[in-house]
Amino acid sequence: MISMSGKAIRRWWALFALPTFAAFLIGFVVPFIMGLYLSFCKFSTVTDAKFTGVQNYIDAVSDKEFWHALVYTVLFTIVTTIVVNVAAFAIAYMLTKKFAGTNVFRSVFFMPNLIGGIILGYIWLLLLNGVLAHWGRSITYSGVYGFWGMVLLYCWQQIGYMMIIYISGLQALPGDVLEAAAVDGATSRQTLFQVTIPLMMPSITVCSFLTVTNGFKMFDQNLALTNGAPSNKSELLALNIYRTFYGRAGFEGVGQAKAVVFFIIVALIAVIQNRLTTSKEVSA
Repeated sequence: MISMSGKAIRRWWALFALPTFAAFLIGFVVPFIMGLYLSFCKFSTVTDAKFTGVQNYIDAVSDKEFWHALVYTVLFTIVTTIVVNVAAFAIAYMLTKKFAGTNVFRSVFFMPNLIGGIILGYIWLLLLNGVLAHWGRSITYSGVYGFWGMVLLYCWQQIGYMMIIYISGLQALPGDVLEAAAVDGATSRQTLFQVTIPLMMPSITVCSFLTVTNGFKMFDQNLALTNGAPSNKSELLALNIYRTFYGRAGFEGVGQAKAVVFFIIVALIAVIQNRLTTSKEVSA
């Protein structure tokens, strides 16, 4: 039997969905369509756009700095995705055990996620430069220093957030399955790799999706920590697009074309990653 509230929702569902749908249109669909159109134009403002065809895309893929930033971003995302998820799962696994101070440790690990990326970038810039100064080095001397500096910063910020998701997944595991494994004589290692991790695939899917997409989209930490130095060697893809759009007069269309390519790459990677982890989840 359907309640009165259920009948009202069925009757007026369009009215309830309208604000969210309107916000989605205004905040995503319309800007995306405009951006897609502008990527085929030469413009300085949206009112003086002149259609130029695919020239912006030709200029974008001909830019060596764009390809360097793309490869640099892919490597950064691979490293951080592995480190963040392994570390977050390990910490979550430990903090689901009963011992004194568990909630305090959870709060400490989660707190870096509450700090803005720009602030974190400047904090880590001071810390890393202070350490490297003992060897006469700086975070901005080499793209390698910048790469590992951003890896440290990103992992320090993201591990606590992913840890919370993994803790929720671990606490939701069916106790009867774990008890059955213990009765069958499974060791802690066997239980972890053959029972716990397969059952944790929904959480692993969410965390890996977030770390991959956030790694590709990282901008403010990159801007604050290295600002692309030296000579844009530590420039991630988002910062490269920003510099092209705002830092090079007459290249606004090229920057917009790079943004469209960037969107397509992130969307494809997200779909592929989601399919791979979902297929593992189903097989498990």
